[in-house]
Amino acid sequence: MHKQLFASIALTAFAALAISTFAQPAGAIEYPWCAQYGGMSDGGRNCGFSTYAQCMATVSGIGGGCEHNLFYQGPGEPPAKRARKRHSHDG
Repeated sequence: MHKQLFASIALTAFAALAISTFAQPAGAIEYPWCAQYGGMSDGGRNCGFSTYAQCMATVSGIGGGCEHNLFYQGPGEPPAKRARKRHSHDG
C-alpha cells in the first residue's frame, strides 16, 4: 500500500515538474485603447479594447472615459522583402 502511494506521489511530482519545465508563458497582448472607470483620475483601468467605440460602449452609463494605451506598440512590422539578385548578361 505504501509503495503504491509513494509511486503515485512520485509520478504526480514528476508530471508537474515536466509540465512546468516545458510550458511557455503566454505573451501579453496589448490593445490600443484603455477604459478609465470612475473618472479620468481615479477608479479602475482596463486596457483591453481594440477600438475607441468598443471602449466608449463599455464605460457608457457607468462613468469614465477612454484614452490611448501608452504601452501599445501596434502590429509588428512586416518582414523585409528580400533583395532580388540581378544577373548581368555580358555578351
